[in-house]
Amino acid sequence: MQRQYYSLDEIADLLGLHVRTVRGYVRDGRLKATQVGRRYRVTRNDLEAFTGAPAAPRPAGGAHAEASVIVQVDGVDREAAMRLSNTLVASANSTGGDRRGARLRVESVYDEERAVLKIVVLGSPAEAAEVLRIVDMLVEDPR
Repeated sequence: MQRQYYSLDEIADLLGLHVRTVRGYVRDGRLKATQVGRRYRVTRNDLEAFTGAPAAPRPAGGAHAEASVIVQVDGVDREAAMRLSNTLVASANSTGGDRRGARLRVESVYDEERAVLKIVVLGSPAEAAEVLRIVDMLVEDPR
């Protein structure tokens, strides 16, 4: 039987955690991992021991698409930036994820000095397109 290994990024995606959190579990010794060069690998058995449940199978073959989008909104004040950010995060949290269970992630950073809001969207192309539609709608009609 072939041993299956996961990267820390894959584990973070599977568990819905930030990769830094997973890295902390490895450093604390709570999640057993083997370092290969500068990267860590975790066996399926060690992941199952950590979570107390069977590990979700990796997608078998087939194509997979993921979108990474950065949107810059210029000329927004703090209040408008917060309203836009909160709306997008709430929208992302209400999605059920794609067919693999991957969650849509939306993060934002506001630069008050430049009055610029940057929005980072990570997820399936369809979900990212929906977020872009919402951004476009809110920027066009900020009420």
